[in-house]
Amino acid sequence: MNRRLLTTLSIAFLIAAVCGYLVFRIVGNHVSTAHTQQSTRVVAAAADIKLGTILTPSDLTTVEMSGTLPQGAILDPKKAIGRGALTNLYMGEPIVDARLAAPGSGGGLAPIIKMGMRASAIRVDQVVGVAGFVTPGMRVDVIVTGNPPNAPQSNNPVSKTVLQNIEVLSAGTDIQRDKEGKPQQVQVVNLLVTPEEAETLSLASAPQNRIQLVLRNPLDTKIDKIQETAMANIFGAPEAPQKAATGIRRAPRRAPEHYSIVIFNGSQRSEQQVNPPGE
Repeated sequence: MNRRLLTTLSIAFLIAAVCGYLVFRIVGNHVSTAHTQQSTRVVAAAADIKLGTILTPSDLTTVEMSGTLPQGAILDPKKAIGRGALTNLYMGEPIVDARLAAPGSGGGLAPIIKMGMRASAIRVDQVVGVAGFVTPGMRVDVIVTGNPPNAPQSNNPVSKTVLQNIEVLSAGTDIQRDKEGKPQQVQVVNLLVTPEEAETLSLASAPQNRIQLVLRNPLDTKIDKIQETAMANIFGAPEAPQKAATGIRRAPRRAPEHYSIVIFNGSQRSEQQVNPPGE
């Protein structure tokens, strides 16, 4: 065999061996780093936990996590026990501090009220509008119907949209949807409002008024300028009755074809027909 060819093949095998060794070292270092990376046990949900539930030891478990931990991950179960869940938690999901209420705030509706906001309960008619189709998390507009004070016509009610894009906290005593997401027939709905909006709702809930909720798309956050509507605007102003004619129009009298003249001569009576003048 040619000596030059043997030299070329030897150099090629040597280069291939060096490259293979380098690849082996690099891959081996990555694998060893992955195996030697420290794992941490974090607190997780032992079962599905509903919003507003106060956590107990039976609701919690721990799971192994390697790499970067979620921000606010809880390592000690004692830091989660007794706190209310602000959202639904699912089995095996690591629990972070932001998804739990502050220690001592309890569970139920109160912990999920945002800072600076209020939960205002209003009574709605379960037959009117969409009151029975409101579930927590939906967005609604609030319409009030009633007679304005000092209105000249007390029998002309007015409807006005007083609040827009308001979040529903709870429907009745339920602060979350059922497993199938079906609504429940309720007569009281809790809305998340500002203190000023709470005062508006309080006035709108007067006994002489009627409140109706109108569902809206949660992605539609636009606040529109809506003109109030009165009953007269819907049916229009009544037409003025036509005045009756004051004069009586009589049909023209036709001239008779002949005139009759009665002539008395003593005890005798006679009648004579004569033509009208001009004939």
